[in-house]
Amino acid sequence: MTPTPHTDHAPGHLCPAGTRLYERALQHGHLTTDDANEAPCLLDTGLLHPALENPDRLQPVAPAIALQRLLRYTGERIAEERRREEQLAEVFQSLVRVGEASAEEGGTPLLSVLSGKDRINQAITEALAGATEELLSVQPQLNYHSSAYAREAQALAMRRDQALLDRGGRIRALYAHTQRHIPVVVSRYEQLRGDAQARTLDEVTERLIIVDRTVAFIPADRDRAMALEIRHPALVGYLTGMFDRFWRLATPMYPQAVQPPSINGITARQRAIAELLIEGHTDTVIAERLGMNVRTARVHIAKLAATLGSQSRAQLGYLIGRSGILDQAR
Repeated sequence: MTPTPHTDHAPGHLCPAGTRLYERALQHGHLTTDDANEAPCLLDTGLLHPALENPDRLQPVAPAIALQRLLRYTGERIAEERRREEQLAEVFQSLVRVGEASAEEGGTPLLSVLSGKDRINQAITEALAGATEELLSVQPQLNYHSSAYAREAQALAMRRDQALLDRGGRIRALYAHTQRHIPVVVSRYEQLRGDAQARTLDEVTERLIIVDRTVAFIPADRDRAMALEIRHPALVGYLTGMFDRFWRLATPMYPQAVQPPSINGITARQRAIAELLIEGHTDTVIAERLGMNVRTARVHIAKLAATLGSQSRAQLGYLIGRSGILDQAR
C-alpha cells in the first residue's frame, strides 16, 4: 500500500501520515530511522524516541502519554505566545510613543514595524545602499530551501553585501556551530570579495542585522514575517555591544576547520547539550538554542546517555555532573 504522503504542518499536530506511522510503530513495537522519514513530525513531537541501546531503533511512547504530550505542547505554545505578547507590549509601549513623536516632528521614526518579507528585505537593502562602514549580523538556524524565492533572496543578499565590500566596508556574521559546514554558508564566504568574516558559537541569539551601527533589524514575530527597524541610538548601541561580546567569544569559521576533540568519548556538541540538560531545558528548547532540529538533538541525547550508562533523564543529569565532562571542557 502506498504510504500517505507527509505534508508540512504546525508543530504539535498529528497529521494523517504521522497517525498511520505511529499506529504501525505501536503494532510492531519499534521502527527504524528510515521508516520515520515518512513522517518526521513523530520525532519532532516526541512520539518516537531512539532506544538507549540502539539510537537507530525508534520506539513509540504509549498512546495515553502521547495524547498528554500533544495537549501539553499546545498549552505551552498558547502560554508562550501570551507571555510574548505581554513582554512586547511592556517593552515597546514607551518606545512606540517616542517613535510617534519623532515622526510627528518630521524626522525618521526611531522605531518602525515592517510587515512582509518583501518589505523587510527592501528596508534592509535601502539601509545597506547608504552604508559605508560595516554590516553586523547574527544568523541562527536557517532552512536553506531550493525554492525560487529562496534562491532570489540569497542572490539579493550576495549583491548588496558585495556592494558594501566594494565601497570599502566590512562584514561580520555570527552563526551557530551547526551552520559552519553547510555548503550555502561556506560558498557565501568563498565568493565574497573583501573584508567578510564569519564566526560560530554553540548558541546564538535570534536574527539580528546592524548597519553602520546606526540602524538595526530584529524579528517581531515567530515566523519572521514582521520585523522591527530600530534607529534609537541607545537601543542600537545596546545591540551592537551585545554583538561585539559574542564576536570575541566566537570561533572563526573556515571550511577546513576540524571538530573540537572529544573528552572521554563525549563530543563538543554533546557537551553543549549536556550543559543545557542539567539546566532543565526540554529537547525542543535545546534544539532551538543550538541551531539543530529536534530529531538530531534527541539522537545526541541518546548517544550521550549510552556513553554515560544512563537509564533515565533524571539519572542522566546526575551522571553528567558526576562525570566532570563540563569542568574538563572549561
